[in-house]
Amino acid sequence: MSELKKKIEETLTEIKKVTTNSYEVGIILGTGLGGLVSEIEIEHEIDYDQLPHFPISTVESHHGKLIFGKINGKNVVAMQGRFHFYEGYSMQQITYPVRVMKFLGVQTLLVSNACGGMNPIYRRGDVMLMLDHINLIGDNPLIGKNEDELGPRFPDMSEPYDLGLIKLAEEVALENKIPVQKGVYVAVAGPNLETRAEYRFLRNIGADVVGMSTIPENIVANHMGIKVLGISIITDECFPDSLQAVNVQEIIDTAMKAEPKMTLIMKEVIRKL
Repeated sequence: MSELKKKIEETLTEIKKVTTNSYEVGIILGTGLGGLVSEIEIEHEIDYDQLPHFPISTVESHHGKLIFGKINGKNVVAMQGRFHFYEGYSMQQITYPVRVMKFLGVQTLLVSNACGGMNPIYRRGDVMLMLDHINLIGDNPLIGKNEDELGPRFPDMSEPYDLGLIKLAEEVALENKIPVQKGVYVAVAGPNLETRAEYRFLRNIGADVVGMSTIPENIVANHMGIKVLGISIITDECFPDSLQAVNVQEIIDTAMKAEPKMTLIMKEVIRKL
């Protein structure tokens, strides 16, 4: 057994002391976006520090719990708090919970994030469905020896965000009169926000929004055959010619105000799965 598989087994052993259920849906909640937890019929909670090999979240608004329960009759496991490259974790550590989720039965992963909007038609508080991404973090969670039992050496990424799930999310948004954007997310290492020149560069290479997360988890989910729906909330407007200084608390406040729209979309997508 590989070292990674041993670690996963050790984590699963601890989880199975609390629950032996299978969970078909995984959820990763981003900065200021932990409110979906209130929609879960919670059956069990485990703090990250109680799970072998789990990193500990160090970011404001990230609570650090693995939550097990139901949404609209579906078994879900949710990460209330995620990990980032800028916290000093390796890409393998950041994505380790996704590996564990696969062995808990997860077939569909819903990922949320807060991001900066660079597309000039986007506005603060908009919701964007992720169509594609650009990885500029400077690393990849699949570097190193491939674990063949977990996924292929060269996973296909022609559809990183499942088109069927995107269509479902669009239907839910339309039914509930929630305007949504669709676009390309670029991830950078962070933790600083970008300069005017960097925003121009990122926009010119085809990105609509910029953030510091999501892509590592998406790559590993695709590696393991998990379908992904990514939803971004635009928390600040990153237009180089009218750029205003922004602080983290403003970003969190905007995310929390827009969160009910994202929560409703996620909840209804889960119901329709």
